[in-house]
Amino acid sequence: MNNPLVQPDPGLYIWTIVTFLVLLALLARFAWRPLLDALEQRQAAIQKSLDDARQAKQDLERVQVESQRILAEARTQAGEIVSRTRSDAAAFAEEMKQKARTDADALVKHAERQIEMQTSRALETIRHEAVDLSIAIASKILRRDISKEDNERLIQDTLREMQSRLNN
Repeated sequence: MNNPLVQPDPGLYIWTIVTFLVLLALLARFAWRPLLDALEQRQAAIQKSLDDARQAKQDLERVQVESQRILAEARTQAGEIVSRTRSDAAAFAEEMKQKARTDADALVKHAERQIEMQTSRALETIRHEAVDLSIAIASKILRRDISKEDNERLIQDTLREMQSRLNN
């Protein structure tokens, strides 16, 4: 029962060890080194991706902060514009009211002047008619005609008297 596979053979041990060492050297040189290099490259790529993701996150946060600042600034400017527009509208409305008051005052003054002129004309007409009526009554009373010069002089005197009475 001698099985040659079970019996130790020192030459077989040596050749097995040499084959193992050669195979180990070949694998170390041609398989493990490229595998380790590939793993290192992959680790570097993953690290770079993580760094890029952190940078992108920081950029996004910075952009969000900046956009919030710009939005707040825009709201402030919009509020100022609305406020200015309201104050301009109020000033314009006040200006229009003042212009309307000025125009109304001018119309009232013009109407007052027209009334005064019409009143003066009416009073002048009444005076002339009163003088003519007075002369007619006086002529009938005196039963005589008054000359034209006397008539003019009486009219002027009467007008002056009435004028001085009205002014007092």
